[in-house]
Amino acid sequence: MKSDKNYICAVCLSGIFGVWGIHHFYLGCWMHGLLDLGMTLLGIALLLTGNPAIAIPILGVDIIHTLIVTIMLLIGVYKDGNGKIVSYPGQVLNQNPQP
Repeated sequence: MKSDKNYICAVCLSGIFGVWGIHHFYLGCWMHGLLDLGMTLLGIALLLTGNPAIAIPILGVDIIHTLIVTIMLLIGVYKDGNGKIVSYPGQVLNQNPQP
């Protein structure tokens, strides 16, 4: 099933504000968005309090996660909060998936 969310908007949000999780909120994946936002805020707080040994790995995981999600969006396999694929323009989706 095709998501009613705008593909270009989702990709742009992921590419620009990805580590903040804004694209997850837009796509209706609230828990995923809160996790992403929390990791970023925790990493920044740890950096500001002088704990780079903990902050850098947390921010690194967040950045890698954002890259993976952005790639999944770009190739048309990422699903929104309702389990529907955020498809790119012109993408043909299999309407009769095999069990």
